[in-house]
Amino acid sequence: MTGQTRRLAGRVALVTGAGRGIGAATSRALAAAGVRVVVSDVDGQAATATAEQIGGLARAMRLDVADRPAFTAALDDVEHTFGRLDILVNNAAVLPVSQLADEPDIATTRQLEINLHAVIHGTREAVRRMRPRGTGHIINVSSAAGIVGLPGAATYSATKYGVIGLSEAVRAELRGTGVNISYVVVRLVHTDMTTGFEAARLMKPIPAETVAAAIIRTLRRPRFDVFVPRRLAAMHYTVKRLLPRAVGEPALRLLHADRVVLAALGNPQRAAYERRICPPR
Repeated sequence: MTGQTRRLAGRVALVTGAGRGIGAATSRALAAAGVRVVVSDVDGQAATATAEQIGGLARAMRLDVADRPAFTAALDDVEHTFGRLDILVNNAAVLPVSQLADEPDIATTRQLEINLHAVIHGTREAVRRMRPRGTGHIINVSSAAGIVGLPGAATYSATKYGVIGLSEAVRAELRGTGVNISYVVVRLVHTDMTTGFEAARLMKPIPAETVAAAIIRTLRRPRFDVFVPRRLAAMHYTVKRLLPRAVGEPALRLLHADRVVLAALGNPQRAAYERRICPPR
């Protein structure tokens, strides 16, 4: 066992949205690093399946992060069961595809509740637990849509911009406390969330395991802003911060970044996912 691995072994983590995709891959990677991981998801069966696949170091928990009292109770339960919370991975998110003018209010509300308000609440509750101990790490999963607004995902983009802004502010509040916070910007990832999306030029979809590996590296060697893949940082620092808009926007169109989400409009393969994330009332 290496020195790096020992930094994670025995720690306790809760991962939201962990029944599938990035959350499930991250839970597996955490357990492989010796972390006791709570696999939480609004789909309790999916959480149980992931936890059972992982085995001994994993525990399943049904958790709707939009239910803030339940989220608080879940963190209380982790501390009661394991004695502490060392790592919180705010990963849960939903992405209904629609142009903003056509987006139902329920879809807007769900994204704000899950993608942003739950991240704010989870981060706040984690800070309240970690800061008195002077240790802990909060990982907030964002998206390329949080640095470049994507047509067809306007509200989603707003929430992911918000995750980055939240993390920036909390980082300043935590300076000198011993508690770390990081945001992870991910590109197009192979999950059911991105069914029907069009891969932009030079931007092929990546496996969820690639994101999980980056999260593990960040926990071992803390850094604040993490881009997956790393070259995604160039879009952030070059296209968005250095190039004038008159140059940057055409460059993104040349890469077909403006078509990624819109390609999924009306895609019948997305129907099951869309019904699951925004069930009819």
